[in-house]
Amino acid sequence: MESPSAKNLPSAALPQAAKHAVSEAAVRGQLERLLASSVLRDSDLLRRFLRYIVEHTLAGEGDQLKEYRLGVEVFDRDASFDPKIDPVVRMSARRLRAKLHEYYENGGLRDAVRIEVPRGAYAACFVASPASQPLAGEETPGPGKAEQVDRVSPGRVPGGWKWSFAGTALLLIAALAAGGFYYRSRQAKRLTDKDTVVISDFANSTGDPVFDDTLKTALSISLRQSPFLNVLPEDAVAKTLQLMARPADSKLMPDVARELCQRAGSQAYIAGAIGSLGSEFVLGLKAVNCENGDTLAEEQATAASKEKVLDTLGRVASKLRGELGESLATVQKLDVPLAEATTTSLDALKAYSLGDRAYDLKGPAAALPYHQHAIELDANFAMGYMALGNEYWGLGELERANEYFTKAFQVRQHASEREKLGITAAYYSSVTGELDKAAQAYREEIESYPRGGAYGDLAEMYAEEGQHEKAAEITRQAMRLKPDEAGWYENLAHRALALQRLAEARQILLQAPPSKVDSPLFHNALYGLAFLEADSAAMAEQGRWFADKPDYESWGLSLASDTEAYGGHLRAARNLVQRAVDSAVRNDGKETAAIYLAIAAQREAAFGNLADARQTEARALKLAPKSRAAESEAALAFAMAGDRERGQSLAKDLEERFPLDTQMKAVWLPAIRAQLALDQKNPAAALHDTQGVSEIEFGSISFVNNVSCLYEGYVRGEAYLAAGQGKAAASEFQTILNHSGIVWNCWTGAMARLGLARANALQFRTSQGADADAARVRALAAYEDFLTLWKDADPEIPVLKQAKADYAKLR
Repeated sequence: MESPSAKNLPSAALPQAAKHAVSEAAVRGQLERLLASSVLRDSDLLRRFLRYIVEHTLAGEGDQLKEYRLGVEVFDRDASFDPKIDPVVRMSARRLRAKLHEYYENGGLRDAVRIEVPRGAYAACFVASPASQPLAGEETPGPGKAEQVDRVSPGRVPGGWKWSFAGTALLLIAALAAGGFYYRSRQAKRLTDKDTVVISDFANSTGDPVFDDTLKTALSISLRQSPFLNVLPEDAVAKTLQLMARPADSKLMPDVARELCQRAGSQAYIAGAIGSLGSEFVLGLKAVNCENGDTLAEEQATAASKEKVLDTLGRVASKLRGELGESLATVQKLDVPLAEATTTSLDALKAYSLGDRAYDLKGPAAALPYHQHAIELDANFAMGYMALGNEYWGLGELERANEYFTKAFQVRQHASEREKLGITAAYYSSVTGELDKAAQAYREEIESYPRGGAYGDLAEMYAEEGQHEKAAEITRQAMRLKPDEAGWYENLAHRALALQRLAEARQILLQAPPSKVDSPLFHNALYGLAFLEADSAAMAEQGRWFADKPDYESWGLSLASDTEAYGGHLRAARNLVQRAVDSAVRNDGKETAAIYLAIAAQREAAFGNLADARQTEARALKLAPKSRAAESEAALAFAMAGDRERGQSLAKDLEERFPLDTQMKAVWLPAIRAQLALDQKNPAAALHDTQGVSEIEFGSISFVNNVSCLYEGYVRGEAYLAAGQGKAAASEFQTILNHSGIVWNCWTGAMARLGLARANALQFRTSQGADADAARVRALAAYEDFLTLWKDADPEIPVLKQAKADYAKLR
């Protein structure tokens, strides 16, 4: 039977602007190529999904491919399937789109047909690929001819590239092949260490798509080894493209790069090109003054084979660094060959490049499959592991992040000196928890790269050690160097909040560049500020921002849950935390969900619901049994709930697994052991375990919404109460209240009010005369403060009932 022509295919299968016919046979052939490709070969579910939607689109049923039908017929859900609760179809469609994009960006670029699944629908779309059309000078199907391009056999050079490859390309290649490196410079004015440069996309005339994006990424990595050159960051590039009314993923060919360079206030752009001659490849770099178009420096070289392209590019980049003004000493000292600094696999670097682009455009979740593919292609790709670690960290999956940080550390010899320092610091800060060693690595990076981005990381180390003033000063230094750098404003705002400088925090957030509006940490700071200022409308606004971002929805729900619990609305808090847990699990964030549950268990215990606390703790550990974060929170919760056996077991496990962790030794284990001692009615031992206030107690906890709950101080306050030392207990609880910019909406902030009331009531009972009278007045005021906060709290909460009874007796 004859296959129908494209005009007989269902309308849903063809884009309105299609210029070339697509036959059913071509579509089916392309489908089989996709199903057999490496990107889909190991995913039976996605292969089944793709085949289903293609076959039903070809059958004219594209408009019938709805989420419910797909859930039942493809993903084997039963008749009760509710797409609003179970997002399996949406998530699988997102993964499938990413896989198709990966396929066509790699080996499938020149396939005759593209099969796509447009956003917002599940019907397939079949497109005749422009890349498969005949080259210039050949007949094209349909009216007109393809735009003429300069030919350099056997590759093609884009017509917009007016450099040495066009016109005289064959003569140039012959000269390069005979003479090796070719260098020409007009000795124009060199750059200074204050100037920024823009890296354009490469003009690729080889016909091999593996070089697309890859060489630009490789050049960026090579130039990042320079402490002299200052490459314009990607977020600044995206911001400038927006001002130019261009998409954020626009290709930066020389004309666009020059305009962007001018608008961004940069001094020059660096353009690159690659062409081929038989088995050899010709590479060229040219630095151009973006104001007057003068060539500042120009380098060209030949690579004997495809495998030699990266190192050849690295050598060309090194020569260019010297010609642009960098000292020969630093060029020689900081110049690891590109294949050693990245990967010997072009395909792995291609996947890495696609991951970086996905991260810049859509965030960490979108980048994961590309960077995962990169390390599958090269098991020694240190930067690939580091990227995955950073992405999982950004998504709140800390144990997964640590797996990749550890692997990056193990293969760090396959990285540049700058990347080695970053990998080393990440390993010590996140994996072993040795904050001092991490800080030292960041200080070494700053010494070698004084205009780099390690300032923010060093500031975070100081913040985790409780040195918020020092962290703020380091961040301000970074802002003076790069005022538009991503992260400075949100980090500095968190430091200002920790130092109780609310007006300063507000001003910092108002000054943040527009590009930071979509950062979850930025909106987290806005929420914290709104909570501290009791601005419910502003908190709701931030909640809506999180709700609109599937990757961060659980974050907003957790913030709201903490706030409800802070006000004694425990039923509402339970509902919100369950929604947060469900959202996190849907997005493959089990560790994040476990942390939410462990914190919820603590407040259940603090509020007097011990059975609920133990049940919630068990759920947390089931979700992420080896998570350091969840285990730390859960160990304290078990101790608070009176489950001594589980609390001791977890504390022992934490001590054995993380013997070097700074915060584990100074904050978590003392708080857990002190709480266990309190359960044994031994306040003296509890006070011995906590050993007085230390600076690190006020350090940032990386896996909570606020800065810290100040657990150790809270448990110490409880120990002083149990020991009959009311004045000392009052001091501990008052310290928590005085640091609301650290605690935010954590349950310890609410319960510290009640603790302060009990501590003053204890002083009243143990004092005489004027001292007793004064203590009674303070106790009544503190009880009234707590009861006002909980004026519409759920009435069945045990601590509320007890507080009301104690207040009545005191009156």
